[in-house]
Amino acid sequence: MEQAREVINRAALRTLTWGARRAGRVGPVRNALAAAAERRLAADAARPASELRNPPAVQADKLAMGRALVHLAERALAEDRLSPASLRSLMGVLLGDVFLENGDRAAKRLFAARHGCSPPDFLTISPGKACNLRCVGCYAAAGPAREKLDWATFERVVDEARTRWGTRFFTISGGEPFAYRDEGRGILDLAERHPDCYFLCYTNGTLIDDRTARRLGEVGNLTPALSAEGLRERTDARRGAGVFEKVRAAMERLRREKVVFGLSLTATRDTADEILSDEVVDLFFGQLGAMYAWIFHYMPIGRAFTLDLMPTAEQRMRLFDRAWELVRERRLMIGDFWTSGTATNGCIAGGRPGGYLHVNWNGDVSPCVFVPYSPVNVHDVFARGGTIDDAWAEPFFAAVREWQRGYGYREVGEACPDCGNWLRPCLIRDHHETFVRLVEAHRPRPTDEDARAALLDPAYHEGLCEFDRRLAELADPVWDERYRPAEPGQGQA
Repeated sequence: MEQAREVINRAALRTLTWGARRAGRVGPVRNALAAAAERRLAADAARPASELRNPPAVQADKLAMGRALVHLAERALAEDRLSPASLRSLMGVLLGDVFLENGDRAAKRLFAARHGCSPPDFLTISPGKACNLRCVGCYAAAGPAREKLDWATFERVVDEARTRWGTRFFTISGGEPFAYRDEGRGILDLAERHPDCYFLCYTNGTLIDDRTARRLGEVGNLTPALSAEGLRERTDARRGAGVFEKVRAAMERLRREKVVFGLSLTATRDTADEILSDEVVDLFFGQLGAMYAWIFHYMPIGRAFTLDLMPTAEQRMRLFDRAWELVRERRLMIGDFWTSGTATNGCIAGGRPGGYLHVNWNGDVSPCVFVPYSPVNVHDVFARGGTIDDAWAEPFFAAVREWQRGYGYREVGEACPDCGNWLRPCLIRDHHETFVRLVEAHRPRPTDEDARAALLDPAYHEGLCEFDRRLAELADPVWDERYRPAEPGQGQA
């Protein structure tokens, strides 16, 4: 019965995305399509608690995020914000193939037959370390560096994730993605070669000139998320004088070329209470036209890492409340990799089903962009005749996935009688003692000297453990009161 309902809902929503591509700019048609999509989402969330895959309050968060995604598409159509290629890719690839079909199902079944579980849903690649800025506390310690993946390896990693994992969604990070070039090719060439995939890149925005914006509109399946720290003063203080205006100008170019673009906001101790203020939200979403935002909490890794830039536990909880307020009440698509854990069923690192792995400019594979410790390099894997599956199967990643299962993550349909607190999902940040034990047991290699120094710093570890204790004091009562199932055994992940 459950599988039949899923097939019917998926077919109905696929029909809606098909209709949106063809008649979505017509007001009454667009409104009817959006309303139908929301009814489907609401009907799935309104089932009896005993039938839900998650605790009811978690299901409500997923519904709110789904509604925000529908609103994103509706707004893009209503404001005529999509080039023909962007319309095709947003409705057909991102909403259709990625969110509804979850990629290539046949490839995913083959992976499950080989490995006994589903593959990761996406892959993050940082193809080059080079960057034209030197931001304070950059997690990648990027700058005028030469390290980069050669084009053949870059493309092979994408091809293998497509064919072996069924992946249709890729994140490109850095370094500055638009600074990457090898054999005369860059990330737009990659997106153009894979029209059945959707790419999200995190960029400082300063290299998006008229020509780049125009090509983004022509390609259609790459959406840039432009980085800011809030308003001009905070952004220029961290990123350099004049950067805020360059980001603003880039957004205006992207809007002119009808490119779907978003915002990448860094939460530090200095900015955490500003980045989701009404002034920031109204400027970027309203005036400049950002369609979504991702929030990254400053992680004490990378260049001149320091615990002093981390948001406090109190700021973290205020961000949790504010982000979900904007998602629920204004239906803004805002994701926060630390406070949106209920939308993702916890930590998505380590290559778990629904999650991802990270490949950097040297080919090092790590659980997450914010966990700079790698047990394996794709160059070595490929040299010995292996595939990306062999990197995924590394014991360190398997141990991360096992911790996730113990903490409460399950595949669709598996019972989750006592999920851990998904308001504290992050292994390295929120469960640092556990992370250290895994590193000591499996000895992954630090990917740079800053990561090595952090590993050897007792004060660093004690500071993170103290943060974890304080966050637990604040977040656990919220989880118990709002989210924990009322009866043992209720809810599935």
